[in-house]
Amino acid sequence: MSEEDEIDPVTLEVLRNQLESAAEEMGQVLIRGAYSPNIKERQDCSTALFDREGRLVAQAEHIPVHLGAMPEAVAAVLERDPRPGDVFVLNDPFTGGTHLPDVTLVSPLAPDGEIVGYAVSRAHHADVGGMTPGSLPAGAREIYQEGLRLPPTRLVEGGDRNEDLESVLLANVRNPEERRADLRAQLAANERAETRLASLFDEHGREQVLAGFDAVIDYSQERMEAAIAELPDGSYEAEDVLEGDGVTDDDVEIRATVTIDGSEITVDFAGTSPQVAGNVNAPRAVATSAVYFVVRCLTDPEIPPNEGCYEPVNVEIPDGSLLNPDPPAAVVGGNVETSQRVTDVVFLALGQAAPERVAAQGQGTMNNLTVGARDDSFTYYETIGGGFGGRPTADGMDGVQVGMTNTLNTPVESIETEYPLRVERYALRPDTGGDGEHRGGLGLERRLRLEVPATVSVLTDRRRHRPQGIDGGEPGATGENLIDGEPIGSKTTVDVPAGTTVTVRTPGGGGHGDPAERDPAARERDRRDGKVNED
Repeated sequence: MSEEDEIDPVTLEVLRNQLESAAEEMGQVLIRGAYSPNIKERQDCSTALFDREGRLVAQAEHIPVHLGAMPEAVAAVLERDPRPGDVFVLNDPFTGGTHLPDVTLVSPLAPDGEIVGYAVSRAHHADVGGMTPGSLPAGAREIYQEGLRLPPTRLVEGGDRNEDLESVLLANVRNPEERRADLRAQLAANERAETRLASLFDEHGREQVLAGFDAVIDYSQERMEAAIAELPDGSYEAEDVLEGDGVTDDDVEIRATVTIDGSEITVDFAGTSPQVAGNVNAPRAVATSAVYFVVRCLTDPEIPPNEGCYEPVNVEIPDGSLLNPDPPAAVVGGNVETSQRVTDVVFLALGQAAPERVAAQGQGTMNNLTVGARDDSFTYYETIGGGFGGRPTADGMDGVQVGMTNTLNTPVESIETEYPLRVERYALRPDTGGDGEHRGGLGLERRLRLEVPATVSVLTDRRRHRPQGIDGGEPGATGENLIDGEPIGSKTTVDVPAGTTVTVRTPGGGGHGDPAERDPAARERDRRDGKVNED
């Protein structure tokens, strides 16, 4: 940016907040306009603004695993000659997506007739076809089994809806009217972005707003580089495992070497397992999102999230590995489970450089539960919270989403109104948080009774390996999945009759610090609040 184009600090701050507000408003339009509880209640969606070059300018603080991956969606659309009035739809994990249920719409922004940027909305649709309701089949061995695969394709061309494409899409999913409504909510969100950008042009002038795109990115990069430079130079290594891939129960290894060199960070995943037969392979964009998330957490989370945040962060992943698989690898579990373990591993490595900033391990899983009818009458999907790890100065939080997910709880009232399900139990699990000077958070128990025959799929982890404590803290408890009270595997799909109960017990977080150092008053509160059993 030349000197004459420079923006004074006050105007820059005003523009930055207005751009972030526009992204947030997109999210609100999507959430309020959606039909499925997965979007309108759990808010499993994300929205963002990009410049004409495909650089992230502003994002709503929604789902971490979505947001770091969105630039690849825009890059894929840029290769297809986008024009004003177009809207591209995509979900292909090998061409800008993350996993098939995450459907992305990318719209060129041209308030004065010339493309100046892009609006992006990504939402987890409760079904996109495939071999099981909910499109999260535990036993998938290739992506074709996971659902309808969409490379970037014009859903709207020059302002005209592609009805033929929409009909093909809806013919290949369950609950097509719900999918139609959710897609229209995404379209409305993207349209709101152009309206807001036009108002910014009117308020500040076109050239100043476009200069503001560059300025906010430069500002974030400068702050991120300064924050990284405060960390000690060196290389730090860590590893952890996933508990099977849905085909076998063999542990799947993830390794990372994090190198801090001045104002740059490089994360190298050499030594990570080759891609596997099951569905826990993660597209490169998912692993990259996890790295970006950890770096932001351990530097300064107040740095405005945009392209500048990520410019000083380099990610190296071997081709054909678990975190950069070749098609047609199955990947639906990579987005939801492998991303969590990547987060754990990078936290472990960077924690060696900044131990005072790192919590003990949280539950390390999204606890994905899908229940659906094969007659297309309903599909219920939820990720279930668990324990957050004990922190250097505070206990971990109980029953929250951890790591790469930031969704809300689905209220009991919504579940029982929208689906033929009854919630028999929803409660915290005592004694699941690891002991320590600062105790880990508690896991949850969700038990559903099915009123109709259905297919149940669970994609979970931390059922064998406990979330680890730190600095002398004890590990958190593992989770457990049950059908009619009998344990089932961590990654399972099964058909069940009406009357079946499905129970998901989620892990607790690890403890932080020596348990002998815990304040006696805090221990008394633990007993009083039911966090530990009296016996």
